[in-house]
Amino acid sequence: MKKRVTGLGGFFFKTEDPKGLRNWYGKHLGLPVDDYGCTFWWKDKEGNDCSTQWSTFAKDTTYFKPSEKQFMMNFRVENLVELLAVLKEEGVTVVGDIEEYEYGKFGWILDPEGNKIELWEPIDKAFK
Repeated sequence: MKKRVTGLGGFFFKTEDPKGLRNWYGKHLGLPVDDYGCTFWWKDKEGNDCSTQWSTFAKDTTYFKPSEKQFMMNFRVENLVELLAVLKEEGVTVVGDIEEYEYGKFGWILDPEGNKIELWEPIDKAFK
C-alpha cells in the first residue's frame, strides 16, 4: 500500500452553541461559514482541487462515539477499503462500517488514546 493519509480532511469539535460559535468565527476571523462550518479549498501536489472542512458540533453529539473526546479529526485517504483492511491487520480498532455518499467514502478508527479518527476517500468534485 503506497499512500495512506493524503491530507487533513477536517477538524470537528463539540461546543455549547455550534451556530453561535460558527458565527463568531465568521465575524471575528472572517471564516466564510455556513450551516456546516467552513470549507477550505486547496490544491494537492498534482494540482487537483481538494477541501478541508472545519465544523462545530453540539456538545451532546453522538457522532464522535465511542470516543468521549471533544474533537474528531478527519484525514483524506486513498483507497479506504484497502487501508481499513491493512489497519485492522495491524491491530488498529476499526469502528462501524464504511459509509458511501456522493462526496466520498467514510470509515472510522480509534487511536491508542481513544480519539475517533474519520478516514475519508473524497470525491471533491461533488462540492462544485
